Amino acid sequence: MASAAEQLAANLNFGALAKADELKKRIWFTLGALLVYRLGTYIPMPGINPDALADVFRTAQQGIIGLFNMFSGGAVSRMAIFALNIMPYISASIIIQLLTTVSPTLEALKKEGESGRKQINQYTRYLTVVLAVFQSYGIAVGLEGSGAVVSDPGWFFRISTVITLTGGTMFLMWLGEQITSRGIGNGISLIIFAGIVAELPSAIANTLELGRQGALSTGIILAVILMAVGIIMFIVFMERAQRRLLIQYPKRQVGNKVYEGQSSHLPLKLNTSGVIPPIFASSLLLIPTTVASFMQNSGPAWLTTVTTLIGHGQPLFMLLYVLLIVFFCFFYTAIVFNPTETADNLKKHGGFIPGIRPGERTAEYIDYVLTRITVIGAAYLAIVCLFPEILISYAAVPFYFGGTSLLIVVSVTMDTVAQVQGHLLAHQYEGLVKKAKLRGKRR
Repeated sequence: MASAAEQLAANLNFGALAKADELKKRIWFTLGALLVYRLGTYIPMPGINPDALADVFRTAQQGIIGLFNMFSGGAVSRMAIFALNIMPYISASIIIQLLTTVSPTLEALKKEGESGRKQINQYTRYLTVVLAVFQSYGIAVGLEGSGAVVSDPGWFFRISTVITLTGGTMFLMWLGEQITSRGIGNGISLIIFAGIVAELPSAIANTLELGRQGALSTGIILAVILMAVGIIMFIVFMERAQRRLLIQYPKRQVGNKVYEGQSSHLPLKLNTSGVIPPIFASSLLLIPTTVASFMQNSGPAWLTTVTTLIGHGQPLFMLLYVLLIVFFCFFYTAIVFNPTETADNLKKHGGFIPGIRPGERTAEYIDYVLTRITVIGAAYLAIVCLFPEILISYAAVPFYFGGTSLLIVVSVTMDTVAQVQGHLLAHQYEGLVKKAKLRGKRR
């Protein structure tokens, strides 16, 4: 039988949305912030020759530059002030999470609650500035070595590029935090989501243009559409999949009353790591291709050999891609979920898994279950990301139809819709409480 909350959630409609003034303000704020972000992706950096930049990007767009351009909503191809996007912040967050598992100081801060979390966030911001400075300086040097892209190369251009790109990243980091606190959904994820979705119409138009020119057959275009729909349905199903462990709480006595024991569930997501493994795997595999494209065939012979072996569609590329996705799935899951800490919390609150002794045995059992469902989650991510990769390689399908982009779009959409439903649910509960108070006054 469905619970009261599930029954109430099933009755949510647009009429409830029209009455939720607070939710409408949050939605409008989110849309306004994303509009500001999109405007910033069209403001170019000073000292750049757009025609020469377009020629360079055309030859390097299949490397890691193409991946970053997808996440930035085309800002890299235009070399806009938001060309770095929010990627330095994401990298800094992952590095801080890694350090939290090995540093006793950061681990102690994590356990301090809200104050410790604020301090860790501050460390993440500092590291974001450092990474953004290094990346923007690398971009400035790379642009200077790419021919006539830079109108007036020199230290003035490098310093102005570092200041502009780092400032753009810090503004986006602040904007994402504002969306999270005053808008709806996760601000950082929505910024990446907006960049991918904004470029989807042009990718679809390019695909149809290739079909009109005869470069892509009608059968391949239909196959791509069916593949995208099928993968979206598969992602929705797998992202909602959980393994629920039964948690039992014993009887308790309060005064002269004895309360019956309660049962609950510990939900373990099938894909705990999210979209991190495909992003990291793609970035690592595309680094040699990007370096070779910048060297313009002047690099060592071994780099050319490696680039050829791990090119799109090659067996070695597919094998390494799957292995890296599996590795990062287990690695990131081990970082974000601690079975020992979960078992200790259950023991403190008197909860236990039926048939399993509390404490160390419970931690071992949770780790046993988590390891096995992570195998399924890693296989799911490998299938979602590998199958579109084959079409990209053999059918010249645009980069935006890759599994990583679909995974990000679907995951962020599901998370945002869930938060909207949560706000509507809270609004309906507030209405019920107000009605109950009014009835109490009348009595």
